Amino acid sequence: MHARALCLLWGLAISTAALGPDPAPRVAFQWGDPRRILPHFSLRGVSNYDVLLLSKDEDTLYVGARDTILSLGVDSTGTMAFKNLIPWAPTDEKKQECVFKKKSNLTECFNFIRVLVPLNQTHLYVCGTYAFSPTCSYVSLDTFTLVSGAQGQPLLLDGKGQSPFNPQHTYTAALVDGELYTGTMNNFQGNEPIISRALSNRTLLKTDAFLRWLQADAAFVASFSIPHDDKVYFFFEETANEFDFFEGLTVPRVAQVCKSDVGGDKVLQRKWTTFLKAQLSCAQPERFPYNVIHHAVALPQPAGGTVFYGVFSSQWEMGATGGAAVCAFSQPAIKEVFNGKYKELNKGSLRWTTYSEPVMVPRPGSCSVGPSSDKTLNFMKEHFLMDGKVEPMGLRPLLEKQDVTYTRLAVHQVPSISGTQYPVLFLGTDQGLLHKAVVLPGGTHIIEEIQLFQEPEAVRNLLLSPAKGMLYVGFARGVLQVPVANCSLYQSCADCILARDPFCAWDSLSHACRETRAGANVTHWLQDVEMGFPNDTCPQSRPKGRAIGRSQDGVDSNVMKTLSPAPNTVLRLPCPRLSALANYNWRYPEQRPSEGVAVLADQTLVLIAQNRTAGTYECWASENGYSRPVARYVVQQPRGGAGHPGYHSRVDGIAEEGVEPLSPHRSYWPQFVTVTVLLAVTLVGAVAVALVSYHDRLKAKSKVQGCSSPPATKASQQEKVPLSGAGGDFQFPTSYQDGACCLQMDGISQAIDADNNRLSAGPGLMDGAPGAAAGKA
Repeated sequence: MHARALCLLWGLAISTAALGPDPAPRVAFQWGDPRRILPHFSLRGVSNYDVLLLSKDEDTLYVGARDTILSLGVDSTGTMAFKNLIPWAPTDEKKQECVFKKKSNLTECFNFIRVLVPLNQTHLYVCGTYAFSPTCSYVSLDTFTLVSGAQGQPLLLDGKGQSPFNPQHTYTAALVDGELYTGTMNNFQGNEPIISRALSNRTLLKTDAFLRWLQADAAFVASFSIPHDDKVYFFFEETANEFDFFEGLTVPRVAQVCKSDVGGDKVLQRKWTTFLKAQLSCAQPERFPYNVIHHAVALPQPAGGTVFYGVFSSQWEMGATGGAAVCAFSQPAIKEVFNGKYKELNKGSLRWTTYSEPVMVPRPGSCSVGPSSDKTLNFMKEHFLMDGKVEPMGLRPLLEKQDVTYTRLAVHQVPSISGTQYPVLFLGTDQGLLHKAVVLPGGTHIIEEIQLFQEPEAVRNLLLSPAKGMLYVGFARGVLQVPVANCSLYQSCADCILARDPFCAWDSLSHACRETRAGANVTHWLQDVEMGFPNDTCPQSRPKGRAIGRSQDGVDSNVMKTLSPAPNTVLRLPCPRLSALANYNWRYPEQRPSEGVAVLADQTLVLIAQNRTAGTYECWASENGYSRPVARYVVQQPRGGAGHPGYHSRVDGIAEEGVEPLSPHRSYWPQFVTVTVLLAVTLVGAVAVALVSYHDRLKAKSKVQGCSSPPATKASQQEKVPLSGAGGDFQFPTSYQDGACCLQMDGISQAIDADNNRLSAGPGLMDGAPGAAAGKA
C-alpha cells in the first residue's frame, strides 16, 4: 500500500511539473468595468436562481429559484423585465417535518426548484425539493400559475426519483418525446442514486439499486437526447470499484438507456434492460487524469453527429497545484465503447475482469433487446460495465488551466467570415469568473475574462441564447445577461485581428470592429481567427521606428502627454496593458535608461524630474509579430522651484482604452526632512536609555564587590546569635548595616543582605554553625 501511495505522489509530481505554460486571458475585465456592461435582474426576498429555461421564441426567460418561479422578458438590447411570479413554498406541515428530521429551517427546509422543462406549448413541468419532500406540479403558461386540482388547490405530485431531497445533491433532467428522464438521489439519506423515466403511459423504469448498477455516491451533471439517436445519455461521476486502489477513486462516467426500453417481462421487471455505463478519460498522455466531472453540454455538428464537452478537475490536485480541463468526446467514440467488450465481476477473487466469451445475439444493451429475452437480460444484470474507456478528441484536453475550477459550461458554434466553424466556450468558475475561449487547431485561446460579481461566488448556471447573442448567468442573488460579443472594445484593425474572436471582424469601409452576425455583406471585412496576424491582414504596415502616427485603420489611437514637472518631482508613467499576451518595453530619450529612472513590475516607469531625465518616453507593446506604441510621455526640462510642487499636462490625440490619467506629483522633501529628524530623536532617546540602564548595573555591581571581610572579633560577636533568630532580635553592627557584608564563619563565606531579605549559606551551616560558634568562644 505504501509503495502504491509513493507511486501516486510521484506520478502527481511528474504530472504537475510537466504542465506547459498556463494559458492566460488576453483581456480581463474587473467587476463594474464600463467597457463590459452586464445587465442584471434580482428580486427582493428571492434567492438561489439555479434553473434557467428559455421559451421557444427566446423572448421569455423562466427562472426556478427558492420558493419561487419567475418569468422575465428578455431582448437583444440587454434588458430583462419582470413579467410574472409564482410563489411556491412548502406548507407549514412539511416545514415542521423537515425540522423534525434535523434539517435547518434557515437554509434547507425550503422548496428549491430543480426541474423546469417545457411539457408542451401551454404548460411547463416543475419539481422542487419541497422541504426534503420532493414534489412536482404543472405551470399554465396562459395564466402563469400552478395548475389546480379538483378542489381548487394546486395539483401536487410525488416527485421522488425526479427531484433530489437535499438541495446540495446534484441532479439532471431531460424531456424526450413527452417523457421525463432524470438522474438524482432517490431517498432521504442521499445514498440511493437512480436513473428513471416518468411522465409516460409506459411502465415507470429505473435502475436496480440491489444490483449496484450505480455506486452510492453517484453525482449526475447532465443528460441528453441526441437527434436521430435512439438513446439517452447521462454524464455523472462515482467511486469506481473496478480498480484496486488504496483510496476511493472517483471516475467520470457516461451511461446510456434506450428510449424504446419497456423493461423485462420476468427478468428485470420495471427495470432498465439496456443500461450500460463506461468510463470517460480526460488526461494528457502519461499525465495524471482529471477525474472529477462538473458539467457537460452537447453540441450538434453541422456535418452531423454530436460532440459532448465536459469540464473536469482532479480529486488530488487542489490549491496552488489544482487546475481544470475541458475535454470533448465524439458520439462515434462513445458508441464504439458501448459496442465493445464488457467487464464482469469474478466472484472468487472479487475483481473485475474482461469478459472474453462470445457475445450473444441480440447484443446485450442494444435497443433490439426484447422484454422476454431472459438469457440476455440475466446477462445484463451483471454485465453493465464496459471494458473500454472513452478517449477525448485529440487524445488530450482542449484546454488546461491552473488555479481555477470550472463549474459550468456553455458552447456555441460560431462561423467565421470564411465559413469555418469554431467552437466558442463560455466557462464559469467557482469564484465568479467567466472565461470566453475559442477552440483552434493550434490550441484553445482564451479571449477574455470577466469578473461577474463584486464578491466571489460560484456560477450556478449558464444558458446561451444564440438568436439574441446573449449568455444568461444564474447565481445566488439574481441573473446576469452577458453579450457574447464585445467588438466595440477594439478600436483599430490590429486590435480586432489580435483578439482572434470569431464573433468579430474589421469592417474596412466603416473602419470599425463589428459583429459578424450583424452584417450580410462581408466582402470588405477582415478576420484572422486562427493566426491573428495584423501585419498580414490589415491593409497598412505596422508602425516602425519612433514614429507614433496613426494606427493601421487611420485613426490616431495613441496617447501623448506633455509633462512640465517641478525639479526633483517623482513621476510615475503608467504603461497601459491592453493585452496580457503582449510584451512591453520602454524606449528612452537617448536609447538607454539614465540615472534616476526605474521600471516597476507592472511596467510603470518611475523617474525623478531632472535635466538629465527630460525627453520623450514611449511604451511599446509587441504581440504576434506586431509592435505598436501604447503611450508617449514628453517630460520637459524642470522649471520653477520648490514652490511649484505640481505640474501641468497637455493631452494630445485620443485617449486609448486602459491608459490611466496621471495625478499631480509633488516634492516629498519636507516629509523626508521630518522623517529624518524623528528618526534621529528616536535613536538619541534609545542610546540615552541604554546608558542609564548600563550605569545602574555598574553601580549595583560595585556595591556588592566593595564589601570587605570583617575582623574576627566582630565575626565572633555575630556568630553568638543563633541563625534561627531565637534568643532575641538579631542586630548587625553599626558599621555593617548599610550594605551586604561578607562574614567569615568557620571558613564558610556567607553573604548577608542588609535588608535581611536574602541569605545564602553553604552546606551544613544551619546545623553546625551554633556549635562552632560556642567552641570558638
